Amino acid sequence: MQIDVLLIGDVVGKPGRDILADRLPGYIAEEGIDFVIANGENAAQGSGITPNLFKELTQAGVDVVTLGDHAWRRKEALPLLEKDQRALRPLNYPPECIGRGMGTYRTRSGHKLSLITLLGRIFMVPVDCPFRAVDHALKILAGEGGVVFVEIHAEATSEKIAMGWKLAGKVASVFGTHTHVPTADERILPGGTAYITDLGMTGPYDSVIGRDKESVLYKFQTAMHAPFTVATGDVRLVGARVRVDSETGRAVEIRRVVLT
Repeated sequence: MQIDVLLIGDVVGKPGRDILADRLPGYIAEEGIDFVIANGENAAQGSGITPNLFKELTQAGVDVVTLGDHAWRRKEALPLLEKDQRALRPLNYPPECIGRGMGTYRTRSGHKLSLITLLGRIFMVPVDCPFRAVDHALKILAGEGGVVFVEIHAEATSEKIAMGWKLAGKVASVFGTHTHVPTADERILPGGTAYITDLGMTGPYDSVIGRDKESVLYKFQTAMHAPFTVATGDVRLVGARVRVDSETGRAVEIRRVVLT
């Protein structure tokens, strides 16, 4: 049997949440999607998440919401991360941090799926080594069974690609988030690991990575502060769809998804 998993790139502000609510339920039903993972760390006006916005995403059909370097941006999110296993922050934050960085779930078809989310270190906040963290996580999951997906929320393409090769043949999928720019390198790595460097962004593409163009241009051209408001034009739901063989736990297909 095959498991179809939809991976959704960083949901940016109200435009991203609105298109998710509008397009995701129908896509799940029409395409037979078994499980949905979305990065939601930009859901609250472009930075962070709140319990109410988390509820919006899950009501639209998202099964697990991941966060990244903006995990702590909104203090309202702390109780959410502490109590709800469907909300994950990167595993390689210090162990004293609230929340969890991995979880095991059931898909709509009843299969077991584990998700690990990691934060890169190049051009990012100081955190523990994601490569060592994922090794430890996979040892913990070794007896769980089911398929394993790994997200790396990172700036550098090299770091994401390196993680893909490290985990080739060990997990069903490795996918990147954070840059808001979708990459065209989706492929199946040796051993059956679906890989893509960055899912892109679910939000307004008439923008500079989700923010109003004029504000960003002003900042670049003058070096003066400008408030970066979330843009509103050309909104798209963007990500990738991964098909996994439930018997082997290996991916057989990955393709990009763009819904307008």
